[in-house]
Amino acid sequence: MTENTAQASAKPETALPSSAPSNFIRTLITEDLRVGKHGGQVATRFPPEPNGYLHIGHAKSICLNFGLARDFKGTCNLRFDDTNPVKEDVEYVDSIQADVKWLGFEWSNKHFASDYFEQIYGHAVQLIQLGKAYVCSLNAEQMRKYRGTLTEPGKESPDRDRSVEDNLNLFDKMRKGEFPDGAYTLRAKIDMGSPNLNLRDPALYRIRRAHHHRTGDDWCIYPMYDYAHPISDMIEGITHSICTLEFADHRPFYDWLLDTLKTPCHPQQIEFSRLNINYTVMSKRKLHELVVNRHVSGWDDPRMLTIQGLRRRGYPAAALRDFCERVGVTKKENCIEMAMLESCVREDLDKNAPRAMAVLRPLRLVIENYPEGQVEEFEVQNHPSRTEMGSRKVAFSKVVYIEQEDFMEVPEKKFFRLAPGQEVRLRSAYYVKCTDVIKDASGKITEVRCTYDPETKGGWHPGIRKVKGTLHWVSETHSKKAEIRLYDRLFSVPFPGEGDTDFLQQMNPQSLEVLSEARVEPSLMEVAPEASFQFERQGFFVADRMDSKPGKPVFNRTVTLKDGWARENAPNVNSKERE
Repeated sequence: MTENTAQASAKPETALPSSAPSNFIRTLITEDLRVGKHGGQVATRFPPEPNGYLHIGHAKSICLNFGLARDFKGTCNLRFDDTNPVKEDVEYVDSIQADVKWLGFEWSNKHFASDYFEQIYGHAVQLIQLGKAYVCSLNAEQMRKYRGTLTEPGKESPDRDRSVEDNLNLFDKMRKGEFPDGAYTLRAKIDMGSPNLNLRDPALYRIRRAHHHRTGDDWCIYPMYDYAHPISDMIEGITHSICTLEFADHRPFYDWLLDTLKTPCHPQQIEFSRLNINYTVMSKRKLHELVVNRHVSGWDDPRMLTIQGLRRRGYPAAALRDFCERVGVTKKENCIEMAMLESCVREDLDKNAPRAMAVLRPLRLVIENYPEGQVEEFEVQNHPSRTEMGSRKVAFSKVVYIEQEDFMEVPEKKFFRLAPGQEVRLRSAYYVKCTDVIKDASGKITEVRCTYDPETKGGWHPGIRKVKGTLHWVSETHSKKAEIRLYDRLFSVPFPGEGDTDFLQQMNPQSLEVLSEARVEPSLMEVAPEASFQFERQGFFVADRMDSKPGKPVFNRTVTLKDGWARENAPNVNSKERE
C-alpha cells in the first residue's frame, strides 16, 4: 500500500528555516549533488518500527530526514519496518503518523516493509542461487557459541555447505510452514572469521508463527531487520539512508548485501550520534516497563519524553524543532542537558503564550476598607509585548486570593511580599497593607486582612511611594476552581540506571503534585485543550488535551519560569526582580 502525498516538506506555517546550520551530512549531500551522485537526487526516509511510541530521540531523526528532503528539494518517505509481528501493533502505527504530522511534517509516500515481503523473499532465493545464503539448523544457543567473540573467530555451521538445491528446497518448506518455530534459519554466507561480528553469517530469515497486523497469517517466516532494511531502501530508491551510530558496524553487511545482489540502486548509509538527554530514559524497553507496570499513567504521561508525552505536557512542536536544530548533527556521542530543552520551550512560550492569573495554593485576602459589594474591572493586556493579542477584563472585589507563599507572618530578611505592616502591589489593581492575620484552632493561617490605598488604582504608582513586591491575585467571587498538575522531571538523578542501578529506584517522588483547590480567572474556564498560557509568576501551563473539559479545566505545568528553581529554593528573593 502506498499513500502519495505532496512533496516531502514541513507544513509552511511550521517549517524549519531553510538556513539550518550546516553539518557533515549536509556537506556530504552537497558534494554528492555537485558530482551528480545518485542522479543528482536526494531521497531520505524515516523508518520506525511500530513497536512503541516515539520519543524525543526520534524527533531528532524526523527533523533531520524531513529537513534534508525539504532543503535539498528531495523526497522523504515514512516507512514502517514491520518485520517483527510479535511486538508490533496498529496502535503504534497510528501514533507514529500523528507524531510526524504534529511535528509539522508530511511524507512523500507511506510504506511498510511488509509491502515488500514477496520481493524480500525473492532476493533471499536469489542469494541462495548465488551460493551466498544457506538454511541452518543450529538453534539460537548453538549459533551464539558458533559465532565466536570479539577476540576469537567463529566456527562454520555444519550446514554451511548444503547444496543450492537442498537450500532452495528447505527454504521453500520453511515458507510453507512445514517446520516448527526455531527449527531453521536462513543465513548469509560471508565470513565466520571476520573481525566484524555482523559479517559472521548473519541470519536473514527465521520461522515465527505470529499474526501480522497487515499480512495476517500469510507468512510464517519473517525477514530480519538488517536484511529487510537495505532492500526496502533499495526498492524505494533511497539515496541517503541516515541512521544512528550503533548501526555503523552494520554498514558492511548493508553494502555487502546490495553489492552481492547487484541492485540497480545502492543507497548510502550515513550514521550520526543519537540524542541523549539527562534525567530521563529513552530505551523503548525501559519506557515500555514504565508504562506496563504503571509507574506512569501511559505513553502520553507528561513526565515521559515520548512525543505524545511532550505534547500533552504543553511543549510546542516548534520548540522541539528548534531544540533538534540547536543540538545539531555530529558523529560524537554526548549527553544534552535537560535545561537546554526547557530553555527552548520557555523561549517559544514566552513569545507566544498569553498571560493569565491563577492562584495555585489560595490564601484569602480581605480588604477591610474596600466598599462592600463593589466590583471593578481592570483592563489587562494578554501579552506585555504583543498588542495584537488584545486584552481582557479582570474583576476585582473586596475579597481576593493570593498565594500562600506570598505571605509570611514572621518575614525573613529581604522578604518583600506581604507581611504584617508591610505593603505590596496587587498586579494591575491597588497597593495593600497587611493589618491582621486570622488563624484556625490549630494555628494555621486561614485569612489575611489588609487595607488598600484608592489613590494607587492601576497598581503602578512609584511617584506616590516605592513598593518592592508585586503579587498576582484572583477575585474570590469571580474566580473558579481548576485542577493544576505540577509536573517535574521523572528521575531524580542525571543518568538513571547507570551501572547496575535499577532505574526504577531513581524515580523522582515529587515528579507530580496535583492541586485540586487552585483558583483561576473565569476566562480560563472555557479554553480549548492544548491552549497554553503563562500563569503570571508561576510558569507556563497548558490545558490538558485529554482531561480538560469546558467548565472543568485541567492545567499541566509545562515548565517553570527561568527563575522557577531559584524561587523554590530561595524564598527571600525580591518578587519584583522576578517579574
